[in-house]
Amino acid sequence: MATTKKAKKVVTPIDERETFVSLQKSFSDSDLSVEDKLKTLYNLQSADNDIEKLVQLRGELPAEVAALEDEIAEIEGKIAHCRETIEGLNKGIELSKESIIEHDAEIEKYQKQLTNITNSREYDSINKELENTNLLRQIDDKNIHDAKDKINENKERIDSCNDRISILKEDLAAKQEELEKIKESTATEEAALVQKRDECAAKLDERTLSAYNRIRNANSNHLAVVSVYQGDACGGCFNIITPQRLVDIASGKKLVICEHCGRIIVNPDAE
Repeated sequence: MATTKKAKKVVTPIDERETFVSLQKSFSDSDLSVEDKLKTLYNLQSADNDIEKLVQLRGELPAEVAALEDEIAEIEGKIAHCRETIEGLNKGIELSKESIIEHDAEIEKYQKQLTNITNSREYDSINKELENTNLLRQIDDKNIHDAKDKINENKERIDSCNDRISILKEDLAAKQEELEKIKESTATEEAALVQKRDECAAKLDERTLSAYNRIRNANSNHLAVVSVYQGDACGGCFNIITPQRLVDIASGKKLVICEHCGRIIVNPDAE
């Protein structure tokens, strides 16, 4: 007997540009009813709002801490570069010293040869070599002197950088301590809100959650789901809502999307 195969449902890949408007047809295609889905979205938005308020209590401290950490890291990088430069200069000094020893040996050799010359041509030739060797020795001496000056300059930079880092680290420690106190005072509340948010997010399908996150992140007030404002306006963009849409919102059982801003408008008090 022939068996019929159940057709597999084709799942359309999630589009990161997707909005609530593009989800209207598939919004009810979920384990949750439209009513429960709207309530879940509203609760998710409420949790995100409350989490954001706690984050705002920290003020500019997180940004200030990050800025101080970046500045300290940048200065430490300069110190490392100065140390590498000093190391290279010290190696150059050692090479110049070795070169001077070789030049001194050559100078001594040429001076001895000058005492045993037999003609003026030989004298001129040896004397020329002696002059060139002395000149090379002077160059090595100058290189050592210049390198020592640069080493001192880099050491001064390192000292200056270390002084600056000491000041910055004191400031950083104070701000980190202040930030930690704020975090500790709200840690329990924040953990509960994050758990609430995660529970709401887990109930929603990936497509709806993706659209919610996209719209929320795209708006400066971070609102993707809003309620009615002052009886007849969208709580997101404050444009007037038509009477029929107000009736649908009040029922709590229909997906109503603001035609101006694309946010979902819900009635949180709907039973």
